[in-house]
Amino acid sequence: MKRMDTKRQFTKNEELILRIDDLGTDGEGIGHIDGYTLFIKGALPEETVRVKIMKTKKSMGFARLLEIIEPSSKRCEPECPVANQCGGCTLQHLSYEGQLAMKEKKVKDCLTRIGGVDLEQIEWLPILGMPEGYLHYRNKAQFPVRADKNGFPVTGFFAGRSHRLVSTKECQIQHPAINEAVNVVMDFLKDFHIKPYDEEAHRGLVRHIYVRRGYYTKQIMVCLVVNGKSLLHAEELVKRLQSMEGFAGLLLNVNQERTNVILGGEMKLLWGTAYIEDYIGKLRYRISAQSFYQVNPVQTVRLYETAFSFAELEGSETVWDLYCGIGTISLFLATQSSKVIGVEIVPEAIENARQNARLNGIENVEFYCGAAEDVVTDMVSQGDCSADVVVLDPPRKGCDGKLLDTVVKMQPKKIVYVSCDPATLARDVKVLTEKGYEVRKVRACDMFPGGGHVETVCLLSKLHSDQHIGVELKMDELDLTAAESKAT
Repeated sequence: MKRMDTKRQFTKNEELILRIDDLGTDGEGIGHIDGYTLFIKGALPEETVRVKIMKTKKSMGFARLLEIIEPSSKRCEPECPVANQCGGCTLQHLSYEGQLAMKEKKVKDCLTRIGGVDLEQIEWLPILGMPEGYLHYRNKAQFPVRADKNGFPVTGFFAGRSHRLVSTKECQIQHPAINEAVNVVMDFLKDFHIKPYDEEAHRGLVRHIYVRRGYYTKQIMVCLVVNGKSLLHAEELVKRLQSMEGFAGLLLNVNQERTNVILGGEMKLLWGTAYIEDYIGKLRYRISAQSFYQVNPVQTVRLYETAFSFAELEGSETVWDLYCGIGTISLFLATQSSKVIGVEIVPEAIENARQNARLNGIENVEFYCGAAEDVVTDMVSQGDCSADVVVLDPPRKGCDGKLLDTVVKMQPKKIVYVSCDPATLARDVKVLTEKGYEVRKVRACDMFPGGGHVETVCLLSKLHSDQHIGVELKMDELDLTAAESKAT
């Protein structure tokens, strides 16, 4: 006999009143009613809200916030006028204290629920929040360019989970100089009637405006991503951008594919240099358009300071830095170790890493280009893989399973895992703990105020390995005041 499903069925456009009891990965409120889960953008825990169901699945759905009946004590007015429409900052309506609590809870929940970590058995350090305010912190922006209803170019950001452009001339979390550069480009496009990209028709020229800025050097790189091979009147755009302090280079990135990927494979230098430089502490870094570089310079030094201190280097260790990017963490580690080996899949980033080592006079580093799981596995098979400490700093998808197996074979005494996604961190931690490692310390760091993401540093030690005496991080190595004066 077929079992009858007596569970209540919810339908699209149905209005409900419910209590919010948690926040989702992207900062959306989560409520439950009759065993059914609803995700509501803009709702906060401890709030009673009236919502309208927009999409239903078997056991969960998505709803639109219609009314806040009982507001949370942590609710605040967003600084940005388009925060509710834009898909960038999903938590500006939550007080900064509330944001930090939510992010720390997210890391703890993932480590216990997915990773099986007993928080009572580890050292948990409080989350690192922004020391002074949290607006205008970003050093990189990628603004899509589209046409308004009259055909004129406009820019802004896409609404969440869509390609509907929310137009704005200023982003509150970007540095003001980045907003200024974008507006200079937009005025240029309008004055010379240069067509914005039409995604559906795959016509028009300018797809994105990509800007990077050095926090201490104040150098600015502007890159136009185009559906073409050239830019008319580029010399006029260069002239206009030269009025800005620190303008270092104009690049053209060719992307003629029907794709959501922002950058294409061909980069052309139209004027100046194809990179900018900046400092993290006393170390100077060269950064190309394609290379990964943390977007929050104030918090970056605190994140790396944490990773450095977790590694507890004494000076004689061999360290592997996997997913090393342009060598930001590698060079920090090299100042207090015997040898550092960095691995990264992006060729431009590896070239930057080698340049950065030369730039800082650091010789005890080696960099290899390729997928970390392939490079390290090959070197292990050749017997050239001694490691006292391994640093993992993977993208949001976490580490490749093959790489984790290889790292375990290397038998490092310590693994320092720098993560930008608590769920994949917890997944990988579970694998490592099942293979003979234990979590010792964890600290979250808020690199993305106003948004839902959080960075985490996690120290794992090999079970039954000798205990090491930690050394205090030498703050003069990371002295921002010294870096600032040197940059000027």
